[in-house]
Amino acid sequence: MRLVDEIFPLVEGFYVDLHRNPELSHQEHRTSQAVAEWLSRAGYEVTTGIGGTGVVGILRNGEGPTVLLRCAMDALPLAEQTGLPYASTARGTTADGQETPIMHAAGHDAHTACLVGTADLLSSSRKHWSGTLMVVAQPGQETLDGAEAMLADGLYERFGRPDIVLTQRVGPQPAGMIAHRAGVILGMSTTVGVRIFGSPGHGGFQPQTGVDPVVIAASIITRLQTIVAREVNPSEMAVLTTGVVRAGTKADLVPDEAYLEINTRCLNERVADRIYAAIERVVKAEAAASAAPREPEVTEIRRTSLIRNHAQHTRAVSSAHRAYFGDAYVIDLPEPFAVGDDFGAFGLPDDPEPVPYVMWLLGSTPHDVWSAAPGATPFDKLASVPGSHSSQFAPDREATLRAGIAALTIGALTYLGRTSGPGRATSGLAQIASSRITEDESTQSADMEALLADDDEGESTQSADMEALLADDDEGESTQSADMEALLADDDEGESTQSADMEALLADDDEGESTQSADMEALLADDDEGESTQSADMEALLADDDEGESTQSADMEALLADDEGETTQRANMAELLNDPPPPPRGPTQGPQTGPAPSFRPPSGPPLAAPPPMGPPVDAPPPPETPPHSDEPPYRY
Repeated sequence: MRLVDEIFPLVEGFYVDLHRNPELSHQEHRTSQAVAEWLSRAGYEVTTGIGGTGVVGILRNGEGPTVLLRCAMDALPLAEQTGLPYASTARGTTADGQETPIMHAAGHDAHTACLVGTADLLSSSRKHWSGTLMVVAQPGQETLDGAEAMLADGLYERFGRPDIVLTQRVGPQPAGMIAHRAGVILGMSTTVGVRIFGSPGHGGFQPQTGVDPVVIAASIITRLQTIVAREVNPSEMAVLTTGVVRAGTKADLVPDEAYLEINTRCLNERVADRIYAAIERVVKAEAAASAAPREPEVTEIRRTSLIRNHAQHTRAVSSAHRAYFGDAYVIDLPEPFAVGDDFGAFGLPDDPEPVPYVMWLLGSTPHDVWSAAPGATPFDKLASVPGSHSSQFAPDREATLRAGIAALTIGALTYLGRTSGPGRATSGLAQIASSRITEDESTQSADMEALLADDDEGESTQSADMEALLADDDEGESTQSADMEALLADDDEGESTQSADMEALLADDDEGESTQSADMEALLADDDEGESTQSADMEALLADDDEGESTQSADMEALLADDEGETTQRANMAELLNDPPPPPRGPTQGPQTGPAPSFRPPSGPPLAAPPPMGPPVDAPPPPETPPHSDEPPYRY
């Protein structure tokens, strides 16, 4: 069996090579060839050229579910400024002919390296699982059309429809941390192209004879920023960015047209439609105000849907990750991220029977960078560390890759893990489809034991199983905690345990013994109301404006509660949320608390309000869109 420690040097070398040689979207020829060669050596049936430069590897290993593991391969048109010894100096040409530097600033080099490492690891440990593994290396994620291109090229028709689709995305959290979220985890993205027409002229000789499209474009860019500020409900999240502006060839010439590309992000389909309509209105109005000779062209170039994780499968995968990494290194995101991804297309969202999928975030920020980042809370630090799409984005290479290989392998084994003997695996899919598992039937540890246990050692625990799959050969006696030390411990503090790492990063200095619940209080609690409960905090973060009566208890039930409702965790949450509020403090009289003794009631006759006028107005009907059955009762 190939172990993580044995395969890691090869994966690390592969990652460094990819980082040094990035390729733009739909130009991933070198990368796809390297992926295909690795998969072929690992025993996969490999097909290239799917959807352009996509790669598919199939490994059949008896009866069982089909699990699709996906990565993205493309890089960004960005000049790298990390100062790394293997920093990219590559240059290329975009689809519209612009020469540009190229950088792996979104972590797709790590995605790809972790995928081939996982594929190799699972191929060499086939006695531990049963089913079919489908490995997909996707082109064109940055252009948000690579997944659709592979599906349009017959991905599922040619290679089979998967039972579950899994992927991970590099995030700005501390390196080695795994972040899950049931329901919406990433927002939707819309890209709009705008072509503005003018009349050419000379800037110094009769400029009044022309219509300058650059001036029109400048007015449009400024006015567009008012859409989010004045046309989107403050309770909704929306972002609008004008990222492409092109016009003219010479400083003193008035060009005949200008071109803009505008990107919007939001967490609601209705908001996306509202923003698009506003963009179209503003663009046409500004052009008309400047007497443009033609109406501008407004085109929706592409739109991706929300990434909406299947709630039950998210719980299954996150439970497996917690059993291996430990609670300190696996968190639940309180809110979605606004970034977009076309990964949701693999779930066939418009199909009568969509394919369930789970995406999680893989932390990549070096621990020293995280510790040095300003801010008292993780939310403050997230705003300070270099994140995805930054020219200074430099993941912690070893901690990120080791955790990524382990997380993707464990995710696959959640569904492929064989319980005993040859034949069909008892997977997370089978468990979810057949029945709901109650607390008294099996614990989380027993679930993972059934998924990952060796056939010849039925008495082995989950910890021993994962040692057999992922631990170092020379340290078979090491526990799961020791594994994580080897995977993620800081080089200068090798003796620190995984728990100590996370204490140093996230725990409150004065309450080292606090539980995960206390950690979340420390992360999210209001500074001025230290006695406020976690329920109040989470209400402030997640409550729907139109459904103010929903409590954190309902949110946490959908994310974490056992299906049968009698689990200890739910009881603990109920006890936490039922605590009486603290007694009132402060003065009992004054302008903020009540009238002073000298207060005089108003005098004189009362003034009657005028009667209402006009016919009654009916309230608008509620939206027809039904809630998703697999999504927790979040606002998004």
